[in-house]
Amino acid sequence: MFDIRSIFSALRRVKVSIYQGLRELEHYPKSMNDHHKIEEKEIDPCPAGDDNCTNLEEVQRLREEVKQLAAMVRTDELTGLFNYRYFAQALSLEMERTRRSGQPTCLIMCDLDHFKSINDVHGHEVGNVVLSHIASLIRKTIRRLDIPCRYGGEEFALILPDTTLRQGVRFANRLRLIVENSPVKASDLVLGIEASFGVDIYSRGNQLTEKEFVDKVDGFLYEAKQGGRNKVCHADYDKEEGVSSDEKEALTSAFDSQSD
Repeated sequence: MFDIRSIFSALRRVKVSIYQGLRELEHYPKSMNDHHKIEEKEIDPCPAGDDNCTNLEEVQRLREEVKQLAAMVRTDELTGLFNYRYFAQALSLEMERTRRSGQPTCLIMCDLDHFKSINDVHGHEVGNVVLSHIASLIRKTIRRLDIPCRYGGEEFALILPDTTLRQGVRFANRLRLIVENSPVKASDLVLGIEASFGVDIYSRGNQLTEKEFVDKVDGFLYEAKQGGRNKVCHADYDKEEGVSSDEKEALTSAFDSQSD
């Protein structure tokens, strides 16, 4: 039987265990799958170190609650994708990874076309069904290492590590076609959905801040909206290849003159 000192010691260790778990909510995991599970620490089942601890069930329940809190902190409740708070953290870390490794980070911003009219005509419940449907399509399309987030409202942000601009644009167009050809069924309704996309990459040597990078990609998204919607707008491929249009023309002219 515990004396009062050992009971207080056990309670302190439970509090420390919970605090450590909550601190791990700030830990950056890598994908939506098993890589996002909080790492288990090798700790005694009983905070007091007693194999016959009568509080063992309660301790295990508290640890399970910590895991659930971890998922809630970084996940959007409606769509199951990562939330904006997590997006900001992940983008910053991926940009830092690019600065160290030299591998580009691709950012895709996606906005559903005419979504406001869906809410206005059919109601927000149908709008929520549409958002959940799009989130499901995104999860089925991305790779394990990609980071899908709900940016806000009907806008989504996808972080694609180690992805070139051409690869990112190809992926965005693929997702655009999947969305276009996957109507949403809600009650007796069948709704066709379209989306617009903006795409760019962050490369080593780039001086943009996280906000400037997001604003730039959002600018391409705006361009897609203004250009008729249901399309992908992106940065110039010359940026990725490291050769400007003028340099390409000069090289072509030089090659042609040598051929003559």
